[in-house]
Amino acid sequence: MRRVLDFFGLAGQSKNGVPAKEQGRRNLWLAGLAALGVILLVFSGTGRKPVEKQPSGREVPATPARQQARSGMTAEEELLGKKLCEMLRQVEGAGRVEVAVRLASSNRAEYAVNTTTGKKTTQEKDQSGGTRLTTEDSGSGQLVMNRNGSGGEEPVVEREVAAQIAGVLVVAEGAADSRVMARLFEATRVALGIEPQKILVLPMER
Repeated sequence: MRRVLDFFGLAGQSKNGVPAKEQGRRNLWLAGLAALGVILLVFSGTGRKPVEKQPSGREVPATPARQQARSGMTAEEELLGKKLCEMLRQVEGAGRVEVAVRLASSNRAEYAVNTTTGKKTTQEKDQSGGTRLTTEDSGSGQLVMNRNGSGGEEPVVEREVAAQIAGVLVVAEGAADSRVMARLFEATRVALGIEPQKILVLPMER
């Protein structure tokens, strides 16, 4: 208690000879500055915005274009698997059949393009009497457009490139019979026109 009174100048003459009242004012001033500093620190800390964590390379979300391409490829895989499944069910002894198709790339179209090429040759002479030839090639391309039935224009398709199949899994009830398995395997190979190593036929669990 004595120390508290000495600090605020309420205990009479201070030890260093400074009047108690002046010593108290000085201590009050220092205490006020310390309190103001604490208040500023508290408010400056609460006013900061939290730092947003940047996603790592593995957490970067897929771009809309990539998501759309993957969605379109998934639809193609499901449609192709459904058609193949319906066909394989008609094979004698196949029984129940389930098919999964995995694509490496989807169907795509290549459009006709009008290409214009040009070549420009420049001959220059230097101070020593020598000659230097400079050739510059230039080119440009423009899509070939065709009017459709509604009066609009659409690009002319030059050719369509079929989807590339990465692998096919066939699970059939009748594949427990080696002869039925061979028929299912051959039917899948011919229907999709793919290499044998991309096809796997397994018997369905009974």
